[in-house]
Amino acid sequence: MPVEHLKKATGLPPNPKGDAADVVQVMLACLKNQGEAAARDYARRLDGWRGEIVVDDATIAAAAEQVPADLKDAIGYAHDNIRRFAKAQRATAQDIEVELRPGLFAGQRQIPLTTAGAYVPGGRYAHIASALMTITTARAAGVPNVIACAPPRDENGIHPAVLYAMSLAGADRILCLGGVQGVAALAYGLFGGPPADILVGPGNQFVAEAKRQLFGPVGIDMFAGPTDSMILADATADPLTVAWDLAGQAEHGYNSPVWLATDDRALASEVLRLVPRCIAELPDPNRGQAQAAWDALGEVMLCADREEMAATADAYAPEHLHVQAADLDWWRTRLRAYGSLFLGASATVAFGDKASGPNHVLPTSGAARYTGGLSVHKFLKTVTWQRVDDPALPDLARATATISRAEGMEGHARTADIRLDRLRAQARRAAN
Repeated sequence: MPVEHLKKATGLPPNPKGDAADVVQVMLACLKNQGEAAARDYARRLDGWRGEIVVDDATIAAAAEQVPADLKDAIGYAHDNIRRFAKAQRATAQDIEVELRPGLFAGQRQIPLTTAGAYVPGGRYAHIASALMTITTARAAGVPNVIACAPPRDENGIHPAVLYAMSLAGADRILCLGGVQGVAALAYGLFGGPPADILVGPGNQFVAEAKRQLFGPVGIDMFAGPTDSMILADATADPLTVAWDLAGQAEHGYNSPVWLATDDRALASEVLRLVPRCIAELPDPNRGQAQAAWDALGEVMLCADREEMAATADAYAPEHLHVQAADLDWWRTRLRAYGSLFLGASATVAFGDKASGPNHVLPTSGAARYTGGLSVHKFLKTVTWQRVDDPALPDLARATATISRAEGMEGHARTADIRLDRLRAQARRAAN
């Protein structure tokens, strides 16, 4: 039977800010032409920041003094998990060498990028975890230069806990700069840092658009939209837990979809009753953001069975996919399209967002159909090499020349012929 929508998304109203692409295009052109002067001007006009752009050691030390001990402990715990997981990922990326045929050798090398630019967002929340996820992972990959930026929170600069996390994670240089001007400073190598080979980290629509427009000469982790989450739950799930997990992810903002797919009508009905109550317990402005997201983009879907639930998840390809159902091994092997998978009621997306270890920079807007999230692999170039010894040359040269002439590429064929002719001449000389 078709999936029954007990609650269907109504969609968002048109964005009153309009299209960010034109705004970003003008800003990037100005920043490229005028450099640091333009970045400082945008920082003053858009963020009210008139202080130093490059954060010095004394400022970092002063920020660390403002961070409570329990928060430092929590940040240290999260950093250690993220670092350990990233190091384990790095160990899976190996250099290889293989002899394909006698005398024909090929291989690959894993080469870390030279410079990574990590954008740490600001806005309503202090994004401590984002600082850890991006900078720590680049470091674990072996990137020698990690430049990071974050917008000022107030007249004192970057939020102290965010700045502490950026330093702990291993940033070589930290810029108090947000928005398009921050992204451009990383890409263009402003304020004394080398130009970034890759730009990583989440941000608002202007940050995302800036990364999209810069992509090509500069790499990016992904073009990310608003965060989204899906829960798959059966009759074994606790409705209140499911409701809070939906409400908690809706807290990200008015444009963050949350979805529930279940094969149990009673569970679905109870979750529909509880979600508004959970949202009502949130403080302002979180409550308003979560309510707007739930009203406009929240969905509750009733499926025939677990296979239809899994198929629904694969079709949506959510950024976060949380299974609160029996037989977790079945779900782990069946599901195919998600940014990160959370298995069991004891897991929660918030664990992944903050501290459990796997990266929280993940594909959104259905991109999980074809890509995963940020990992050490994004900071590595997998390059190949080859070497040809005499035993492999005759067959390789003949095959190359034959294919090249069939394609009409005589010059390619001649480069193979000359090597075969030289080998034959060497053989004749040796025989004489």
